Amino acid sequence: MTPAIALAGNPNVGKSTVFNALTGLNQHTGNWPGKTVETAHGYYEDADGRLELVDLPGCYSLLAHSEEEEVARDYICFEQPACVIAVCDATALERNLNLVLQIMETTPQVVVCVNLLDEAAKKEISVDLAQLASRLGVPVIGTAARSKTGLDDLIATVKQRHIACRQPQKHAYPEAIEAAIAKLEPELVPYVGHKVSPRWLAIRLLERAAGMSQAMERYLGINLYKIPAIAQALTAAQRDLVLAGYPQEELRDAISESFIRRAEAISQDVVTFHNPHYAQRDRKLDQYFTGPYTGFAIMFLLLLGVFWLTITGSNYPSEILAQILFAGQDWLVDRAIALGVSEAIYGPLLFGVYRVMAWVVSVMLPPMAIFFPLFTLLEDLGYLPRVAYNLDRCFQYCKACGKQALTMCMGFGCNAAGVTGCRIIDSPREQLIAILTNNFVPCNGRFPTIIAMISMFWIGTSGGLLDSLGAAFLLAMVIVIGIIATLVASKLLSMTALKGIPSSFTLELPPFRRPQIGTVIVRSLLDRTLFVLWRAVSVAAPAGLVIWCLANLQYHGVSLVRHMVNALEPLGYLMGLDGTILTAFILGLPANEIVFPCMIMIYLAEGALLDIDNLSTLKTLLFDHGWTWLTALCVILFSLMHWPCGTTLLTIQNETKSWRWTMLAVLLPTAMGILTCMAVAAIVRSVGGA
Repeated sequence: MTPAIALAGNPNVGKSTVFNALTGLNQHTGNWPGKTVETAHGYYEDADGRLELVDLPGCYSLLAHSEEEEVARDYICFEQPACVIAVCDATALERNLNLVLQIMETTPQVVVCVNLLDEAAKKEISVDLAQLASRLGVPVIGTAARSKTGLDDLIATVKQRHIACRQPQKHAYPEAIEAAIAKLEPELVPYVGHKVSPRWLAIRLLERAAGMSQAMERYLGINLYKIPAIAQALTAAQRDLVLAGYPQEELRDAISESFIRRAEAISQDVVTFHNPHYAQRDRKLDQYFTGPYTGFAIMFLLLLGVFWLTITGSNYPSEILAQILFAGQDWLVDRAIALGVSEAIYGPLLFGVYRVMAWVVSVMLPPMAIFFPLFTLLEDLGYLPRVAYNLDRCFQYCKACGKQALTMCMGFGCNAAGVTGCRIIDSPREQLIAILTNNFVPCNGRFPTIIAMISMFWIGTSGGLLDSLGAAFLLAMVIVIGIIATLVASKLLSMTALKGIPSSFTLELPPFRRPQIGTVIVRSLLDRTLFVLWRAVSVAAPAGLVIWCLANLQYHGVSLVRHMVNALEPLGYLMGLDGTILTAFILGLPANEIVFPCMIMIYLAEGALLDIDNLSTLKTLLFDHGWTWLTALCVILFSLMHWPCGTTLLTIQNETKSWRWTMLAVLLPTAMGILTCMAVAAIVRSVGGA
């Protein structure tokens, strides 16, 4: 049987980097907390055999105050891994030792990995690894996982550790607590044996740890609270604790304090700060990045910079790619005609499937190839937790959770990923709010439409520095509108269907670190850009075929799609749009990337896309169909606020296990979008603006 090795540690200690370096897996290793809510598995193989490595979610303790802590606790305590690698940050050892001490209490099979020694050296911090091993009673290995330094020693030690065990130093509690443990522990041994540490279990029973009843029944098959001998000993021990001044809350505080004091004492003995001002740079930067006024200004400027680089860098590649792809379409049509292929065959394939795919690839690939690496650079730099910190006050006002800001950031790439990321929010109520409102953040599939609207109707299509800066500014303002819509919807939900009190959460602001440029580019292109593009193309191909058929099949002399357009025309007018635009949004349900191609296809009488290889041609087409700047504005607003795509809807249903909440995820943004567009259109028309 392959030995299982668990990796545990606080967020931002490089645990997932160690995991990836050892297994070769490319799991996401962003520099912000709470990204692995489920356990990730991989394998390390060499001449000596094979080890299964399990990357547990980052957590601060095993006392199970959050979902991450519960997952880590249950695996370490009940799954009985052959060894636990407790990963620590050499620059913040005292804080990390709290978790290490708790892990040592659950199992003697522990190896401490003091990671980020390279960062510690830059900050002139030294750690006496030998002294630390002596104080803990377990092996301690120093590593710098980014450069793979020390990982061979770590694996060699782990192999020895899961074969031969040395007893760690026992953690001592105040005398009254030790007496209560001694009274309860012997009663547990006959029932748990070697399945779990009786001492650790006795402490959890005494403090009535959250979720322990369910965990015991799930992993041990019994409920210890219902066994008479244990229940009697537990009652007597708790009575003694109350008499000694340790009722329930005080007991938990005393247990936590004992770990903190021991971690502090050990850290003082083994860590030396040669430069007392080692964190001064980060503190100064945080005065600006998280300041009450400068924090939001810098956030907007960074957003502006990312969008400017994205727009500027993608304009010409998109145009060139479109020319190549549409030239390829012309060549394929010529070959089909030359070979005598029936138009009934090549028509839907080339004028439907191919042209929709060509449009999707040409407008999506260049912006994604620039946006995702830039976004990942900010992530590796350590900036995203600062965004959550800045927005926490806003979400608290809306009775939501500040972690929602992190899930919003994930939504920029894909709203389905943002919905899945809502697992990092502990409160079920706040998690639902985050899931239902994630769609207000435009995903990468909606960016091309928004950028095209801005470029054609406000900035111009000629390019230039001022034009690109103006487009980036307007795009950043669109994102601000999306954030405001998220806050409004969160407030609305917290006042109606999801009433409650906002919960607090722990957010660690990691140190600013120099990103690994090469790794960032490769990871963002492979993990994000190509993944999202493949999903868009796989949806665009069948959608293009369906749209071509709807545009060319007729009923009573009128195409099927024209019947849809005519039915939606009155509502479209009230919203500042038209029936064609609303039909395109409906047909674009499988993926937002195909909304604009659908729109263009419907506008063309023959039901096929023109060879639109630049924005000027597209602008002419839209003007010919009665578009004004008001139409473009309402398209942008409805792009921000309408139903989620099909993939996101399935993800919402999977996460909530409820079609009722999934339907609300459709109705809420759609209702807000319709009302907003109607209000804007009515106001503009009343003053004669369009």
